[in-house]
Amino acid sequence: MPSISARVSDEDAEELESVAELIGDDKSTVVRRALRKGLSDIRIQFAVDRYQTGDVSVNQAAQIAGVNLAEWLQIARERNLTSQLSPEDLDADASTAREL
Repeated sequence: MPSISARVSDEDAEELESVAELIGDDKSTVVRRALRKGLSDIRIQFAVDRYQTGDVSVNQAAQIAGVNLAEWLQIARERNLTSQLSPEDLDADASTAREL
């Protein structure tokens, strides 16, 4: 497993220690979990931003976010995102769904 190092503020170091103690894990494990969650959150937020501006489609947003289409639609619903789909897109999706 590769190793990285980073400088953090005293406050962040104290919070890391506090969380590690709270959940009963070592600091390295907490950093890995926080990094994984943080990177996921960043990907999702970037996808949301691109989707809201109309720069990407539903499928592209899901790919950027690193989730499947159903998960993306749940994220979009939770964040009250408006659909970027045209009526033609909806018709095509409905036709595809009927064929399944």
